[in-house]
Amino acid sequence: MPESARPLVAAALVGQGGAATGTVLSTATILAAWNVQGDPARSSVVADVDRLLAVRLPVESNTARRAQSVLALWLGPRSWLLIESGAGAGPTVLTDFEAQRDVLNAGGGALFDVSAGRVAFTVRGKRAETVLATGCPLDVDVRSFPPGHCAQSVFGRTAALYYRHEATPAFTVMVARSLAADVWHGLCVAASTDGYEVGLPVAFDPA
Repeated sequence: MPESARPLVAAALVGQGGAATGTVLSTATILAAWNVQGDPARSSVVADVDRLLAVRLPVESNTARRAQSVLALWLGPRSWLLIESGAGAGPTVLTDFEAQRDVLNAGGGALFDVSAGRVAFTVRGKRAETVLATGCPLDVDVRSFPPGHCAQSVFGRTAALYYRHEATPAFTVMVARSLAADVWHGLCVAASTDGYEVGLPVAFDPA
């Protein structure tokens, strides 16, 4: 478990409770995260990422695509977040950052390593939608926010990126590392009404 996650989990273990467990909260390990930027109409960014990293950048708003161990999340018409799952000891696809950055720069795109900037939490269980709804204005009902979709919003007053897994009901919530403790506390409070448990830290898995 990353050292930064230990105090979050320890604090939650003290406060868990409720009549019936409806939610499982966990920290999720991300091996690497890169932000890709570029105008698909004026650069070769989509083709370059596909060729270099074997994942096709989604061009439809609030959607995600995955290939191998990499998930590509749409952040805006000219911005994407690439995440490599935490299943291995180290990144296998998002490697050699400087070389990949140079290729994307040459094609009119840009690449930034944001691996250290975010902390991820998973929210799973039959009450997951209800827990998120307490702090997020998005409609996270499956009919409005189906599996494989993502969206930027807030949890409480903290900016957050949400991804809905194909194995529903399950979400990953990504927030800035500096505010992660506040979001974790908010999730625990929201889940405590119906009970929750803290799962062991997991490797981020887009499935």
